[in-house]
Amino acid sequence: MLRRLTRLGKEHPEVWIIAWAIWLLSLWFLSAGTQGAENTPDIPHLDKVAHFGYFFGGGGLLCGWLRHQFSQLSALRCITITTLVCSLVGIMDEYHQTFTPGRLGNDFGDWLADTLGSLSAAVVMIIILKYTATWSNNQSQSFSR
Repeated sequence: MLRRLTRLGKEHPEVWIIAWAIWLLSLWFLSAGTQGAENTPDIPHLDKVAHFGYFFGGGGLLCGWLRHQFSQLSALRCITITTLVCSLVGIMDEYHQTFTPGRLGNDFGDWLADTLGSLSAAVVMIIILKYTATWSNNQSQSFSR
């Protein structure tokens, strides 16, 4: 199944960027709402885990699009661009939250979790794409390609 999804993304790279745009739009609406913390378990730093996880998803989608749309990009550049773009989105998200009633925004810890989530996703996505290409083609691809 993973190979089939990767092949779909390679044949239609617009799927990755459309999914990322939906992710970005969802982030905007999630940030515009109140947190609703009264219904969540009392786990320390649960919001940081949520930020990491959400940006892990967005970082994976953006990295997948970059890798398929611009195949000449090295893995390191793909990871760097993904991390920088998602980090900027995290900064804008935190700033956006300052205008939302009931939200504080500008939380360095949230931004750091966003950045680390997207960095982790980019690394994982490069590894997945490398190995699914290897499995599909029975050939080894260079990590730097």
